[in-house]
Amino acid sequence: MFKSGFVTIIGRPNVGKSTLINHIMGEKLSIVSSKPQTTRNNIQTILTGEEYQIVFVDTPGMHNPRHKLGEYMVKVAKESMNEVDIALFVTTPDVEVRKGDLHILEQLKSAKVPVFLVINKIDETTEERLAETLKNYSESFEFEEIIPISAKKGKNVDTLIELMVKHLNEGPKYYPEDMIIDKQERFIIAEIIREKALRFLSQEVPHGIAVEILQMKEENEKYKIEANIMCEKDSHKGIIIGKGGEMLKKISQSARKSSEAFLNKRVNLKIWVKVKKDWRDSPFVLGELGYKAPKK
Repeated sequence: MFKSGFVTIIGRPNVGKSTLINHIMGEKLSIVSSKPQTTRNNIQTILTGEEYQIVFVDTPGMHNPRHKLGEYMVKVAKESMNEVDIALFVTTPDVEVRKGDLHILEQLKSAKVPVFLVINKIDETTEERLAETLKNYSESFEFEEIIPISAKKGKNVDTLIELMVKHLNEGPKYYPEDMIIDKQERFIIAEIIREKALRFLSQEVPHGIAVEILQMKEENEKYKIEANIMCEKDSHKGIIIGKGGEMLKKISQSARKSSEAFLNKRVNLKIWVKVKKDWRDSPFVLGELGYKAPKK
């Protein structure tokens, strides 16, 4: 019997949802950063085994939105709960259940799907703290399964996959078995560039940046890619470019290497920096970047 279904990954920002997806898939498919609210689109990745296919929806972290982009991210996360077969609620070891987690669990009560409690980062805590976490969360919600894991080190991730397959129903193979992601290559390249910018800029430029792919075409066995890094302030533009263009050069070189690894071809990458004030509150700009403005 072949089993298949859709699994959403829900949790506060920065609890390791993208790291979990990356470990399961064995490739860097979802942008990973130490900064919260990094994942902006519900990236779908496809895991196909001999007797199952799991389609993962890696949602943006649930948080209190402060701009239209934030509203979009929360809307996507909420909608994903109603269109799946299993919900993985990912959190980290804490003595008390956080308010943000309680807010998400309240949303999950109406989801009517099996909810797994996945406690990540167990390699960074003690057994006593983990036991207290398990007790407190079990009292807050009736979970179908409870799995402590370390996404970073892969501990108990295979067990998590086995439990998901156990709870899936008989179903078709939705995607070809060699397909692992349903997003276009342009989107992945944009995410690669944005990740490099977030990594090298540290806390100097926050999440007020986006990447716009201006051109991406294959010619003579290599890709020619042109992109804009969009920021909200003139001061941010100077930081992104850096003294003598050094920062932008560092971002470009790193993004080019990762893009070549992803595309498996040589890449000629050119990046510019563009100031677009308050782009996160502009429905038009959000639409141009692929974010659908949430309905009121």
